Amino acid sequence: MSVAREGGCACGAVRYRLTAEPLFTHCCHCLNCQRQTGSAFVINLLIETDRVELLADLPHPVDVPRDDGSTQRIFRCPTCQVAVFSQYGHPGVRFVRGGTLDDPAGVTPDVHIFTRSKLPWITLPESAPAVEVYYDSKALWPATSLERLGSDGTRTRGLPPESACATSCHGADTCLVGSRSLRA
Repeated sequence: MSVAREGGCACGAVRYRLTAEPLFTHCCHCLNCQRQTGSAFVINLLIETDRVELLADLPHPVDVPRDDGSTQRIFRCPTCQVAVFSQYGHPGVRFVRGGTLDDPAGVTPDVHIFTRSKLPWITLPESAPAVEVYYDSKALWPATSLERLGSDGTRTRGLPPESACATSCHGADTCLVGSRSLRA
């Protein structure tokens, strides 16, 4: 990575540095993200947990209910409560909130997901794929990102094996860190 990306919460208590480029960047238009952010969508940079270096206070994990009855873990500043990153199922991958970067304009989405629930006044750019629900990561992710996670969709370090993945990733039919099916 040519320039380290850093970010943090609104009050400055929680600060972080990404020590590698993100695996992939989502613009998510799902109803859960709309509700949890109070916005039309959220930009999430997917990156391995061990590549998010915490520089100041630790964010506090908060389990938030989702429409499907599961929970999503959101890490918030204990002081100002800004959501800094999330975890969906796999403890080895963080979804860093793009708006918490010091330079949020430095990232653009690689894909728009859950566009079936996007607000009608949003016009999607032609520069990134857009899918109604989710996608096959092996078809869209760069080879280097797939290699970082391992050829079978599991990391060689930091992620649990497939048998340990008991929760769905972001309500999708496909695992976020591989292309294995999550639904029978």
